[in-house]
Amino acid sequence: MGRGRVELKRIENKINRQVTFAKRRNGLLKKAYELSVLCDAEVALIIFSNRGKLYEFCSGQSITKTLDRYQKCSYGVPDTAVQNKENESSRNEYLKLKARVENLQRTQRNLLGEDLGSLGIKELDQLEKQLDSSLRHIRSTRTQHMLDQLTDLQRREQMLCEANKCLRRKLEETNQVHGQVWEHGANLLGYERQSPQQAPPHGGNGFFHPLDAAAEPTLQIGFAPEQINNFMPTWLP
Repeated sequence: MGRGRVELKRIENKINRQVTFAKRRNGLLKKAYELSVLCDAEVALIIFSNRGKLYEFCSGQSITKTLDRYQKCSYGVPDTAVQNKENESSRNEYLKLKARVENLQRTQRNLLGEDLGSLGIKELDQLEKQLDSSLRHIRSTRTQHMLDQLTDLQRREQMLCEANKCLRRKLEETNQVHGQVWEHGANLLGYERQSPQQAPPHGGNGFFHPLDAAAEPTLQIGFAPEQINNFMPTWLP
């Protein structure tokens, strides 16, 4: 009897699944070795079991070099069709960006009043509306800036007024203190000036008394005029 055809599906029995894996694995590794020897081909085979165990075969020097060669052949040189498609997409993107830049430059020249000959009535009306809208926005922004500056100046003025009031109040307090000091000093000076006039006369208890010329008429200093006229010097020759 011939060997029957095995249905390709997962083996549910765990033991049978492990036995089948071991037999098929060994057979696959044997076929890879035979293919590399018979056909002089570089063969690399990697097998992971359901438990994560690694089985490998390489007919070359190392499986790493074989994998590097595979990567260079698969990803090193891109496909010509894919490259042409990417170049076409990049060119289309470049053309779109170039047209957009040219449109923006033309719009800028139109806003500056240049190159208006090629514009129609509708385009000119739209340009006029756009300029009016821009002017309103600019005036509104300028007015807002002026109001902000005015508010800032008013706030500074209020701060300066408060500082001025504070300084004026301090100056008035200082002047009041100085006035009291000067008034007190003047009172003391007036009292000292009045004290000698209130001193007792002759019969008082003072230590010094003023001289009275009428009481002592005989007190004279110097020579009288008649004595000078009657003077006769005796030493003349």
